[in-house]
Amino acid sequence: MNQTGKFNGVKCDKFFAKVKRGYLSITFDDVLLVPGYSDILPHQANVESRFSRNIQLLNPIVSAPMDTVTEYKMAIAMAMNGALGIIHKGLDPIQQAAQVAKVKHRMNAFIIDPICVKADEKVADVLRMLVAKDYGFTSLPVVDDSGRFRRIIGVVTGDDFTFCRDKENTLISQIMSRNIISGTSDMDIKDVYNKMFDNHKKILPILGQGDMLKGIYTLADVERIVSNNNVETLNLDSNGNLFVGAAVGVTSEDRERAYLLASKGVNVFVIDTAHGHSVRVIEMVKYLKRTHPEIDVVAGNISQGEAAKCLVKAGVDGIKIGQGSGSICSTRIISGYGYSQLSAVYECARAIRGCGVPICADGGIRYSGDITKAIAAGADNVMLGGLLAATLESPGTTITKNGVSVKVYRGMGSLEAMNENKSSSERYGQSSENKGKFVPEGVVGTVQFKGGVGDVLYQLIGGLRSGMGYGGVKDIPTLQKNTEFSLISASGGNESHPHDLYGMEDAPNYKGR
Repeated sequence: MNQTGKFNGVKCDKFFAKVKRGYLSITFDDVLLVPGYSDILPHQANVESRFSRNIQLLNPIVSAPMDTVTEYKMAIAMAMNGALGIIHKGLDPIQQAAQVAKVKHRMNAFIIDPICVKADEKVADVLRMLVAKDYGFTSLPVVDDSGRFRRIIGVVTGDDFTFCRDKENTLISQIMSRNIISGTSDMDIKDVYNKMFDNHKKILPILGQGDMLKGIYTLADVERIVSNNNVETLNLDSNGNLFVGAAVGVTSEDRERAYLLASKGVNVFVIDTAHGHSVRVIEMVKYLKRTHPEIDVVAGNISQGEAAKCLVKAGVDGIKIGQGSGSICSTRIISGYGYSQLSAVYECARAIRGCGVPICADGGIRYSGDITKAIAAGADNVMLGGLLAATLESPGTTITKNGVSVKVYRGMGSLEAMNENKSSSERYGQSSENKGKFVPEGVVGTVQFKGGVGDVLYQLIGGLRSGMGYGGVKDIPTLQKNTEFSLISASGGNESHPHDLYGMEDAPNYKGR
């Protein structure tokens, strides 16, 4: 309340204030969202959001950095569907960095270090080099690198080579074009394609100050992206490559891991620990922001507003919320500590409201409606494990169990994960020297095979859009600001599910309880 007695903030503030006054913390099954007047249809809802200050999300879903959820195949599929994948740190640093590189090279649209030639080279020598190296292209920038940087002075193409009569004695400077059609680094892939097509150019140099060559786009790569994929669904960075994140820990080895990941073009570091409100996490945040200022840093996991403020003060670009809420997590039962997920999301979001740091709701989500509830409570995106496990793109082999196709899904705090890689034990503050004597905070199970992750995301985002239609909210900020919550009874929860049926066929987005 302000001094005039009027309530400031978002609509759900009053609701959560009453819940907390009752010494309660609540989660998704405890509430429903109150429908409102609507003038939009579900397909008109804008679900764009952010994972961190500079990492956009066309769809507000992120895959968890778990060894049975996210490696490069999942990360590629997530970004291809407008979402984001975080590659787990159960891999050794070299392997993890290689997986990041596979994601970044998937589109291969922008070439940062292109093959260039010099004006005083002979045409025949350049052609022999292209054959010897087995390059499948003949359009090349011509540069003058006599100074500190490579300055572009021309472009030579396959047609220039074809129509050169005396290749042995002709210099590149005699056949190259000095009329350089170039672009700038702020152009997106559609702008690049249109400029190349309109000017009939097979390469588009991207220039910096003083005609410094920063890289090139090639028509073959750009056209492949535009024609074979719906660019509107791709989550691409400024270089036209897929966004990808990677998990790191808080040890000295993780500092070396971060350098390897940065060298492969990772877009965001996720400091992945069970308790993010700790001195080692804060120190790691400050270290990464100091040594890799161009890369966003997301830290977690936490569940209290004071913890969120602490991480923001340390310099994070995003925060992960959720302690003990995952379906394979036993932290709350083993330790006695935790906080119900919906209350955790709300209190952290409220504590740092207006600071520009996005909130990720990590764990506890079982249905698409839970995504709507998490965002309405203040999350900017959600992180999923179980809902994305056992898809075609998740690690592991599909097996048949009791006639059903399943894949293994395990917590990173499970005994099996801790025994297999020390990063899992370190995540829970346990020494890898005590192998065989860990205190696990997770379990191992199986999840029914779901098919391709694109189909799963379609249903989840469809449910979110449906919810926004019922609420009459056009975008994520409006959903966060204007949504009302109601507390429901156990009977209300039972009423919400299909009931009183003799039998039921599973739907693609709902399976019987």
